Order: sequence, then structure tokens, then C-alpha cells
Amino acid sequence: MKIARNPENIHPPVAPYVHQIEVTGPHRWLTLSGQIGMMADGTIPEDAAVQLNVALENIKKNLESANMEVQDLTKIVFYLVGEMDASQRQQIINNFFGGHLPCTTLIYVVALATPALKVEIDAWACKKL
Repeated sequence: MKIARNPENIHPPVAPYVHQIEVTGPHRWLTLSGQIGMMADGTIPEDAAVQLNVALENIKKNLESANMEVQDLTKIVFYLVGEMDASQRQQIINNFFGGHLPCTTLIYVVALATPALKVEIDAWACKKL
């Protein structure tokens, strides 16, 4: 069972996420390598918002290949290079999650593996057996 909580003794979430998810019982876990904004043909869009969409779609494709869904995500870490409009970023993320609230972290970094990359996302998912 996955139990999402926002403890009353700390501040409420500052965006759509939960502070913690406890997993009990028999489950299978999926840990993804950092997913980047690279298209299937190897191209990397210049726009960071497009890269964010592509990276999220890459996560969804990984989940599908493991017979999981977005609702199985328990933790997401966003690594972003440079500025991205916060409302645009939040809209993209909200559209992807469709109301699902995993634990999330967003970090601005100086650079990723190659200068063309502006987005990388780590993800963990859990599904009941």
C-alpha cells in the first residue's frame, strides 16, 4: 500500500506534491536513470520547455515498458539548467501528473552532461504486486 502524507507539524507543500509516501506490503520498484529531453531520433530540442515535455514523455514510456503508470511514481527530481518560466514549467508538470502527487524536488544546476541539455529528471515508481 502507498500512503501519501503531509505531516501537520511542518509547512504545507509549496507546489503540487506531497512531503512523504510510505510503501508497505509486497510491491515492485522501478528506478529510472536520469531522463533527458532527447527525442527518440537522438535530437535535442533547443527550448527548455520542450525538453521538459520530452523528458516527461520518456519517463512515461519507461513506465509503460515496465507495465506501470504515472500514478505509480513516488519520487521525481527535476534538474534544470538556466531559467524557465515558473508558470509554464508548472503547467507542463501538472499536465503530466494529471492530479497525481508524488514527492518532488526541483534543483537548478550549472550544467548537465552536454551543453545542449537543459532538463534531466530522476524518477522512482512503485506498484503493488
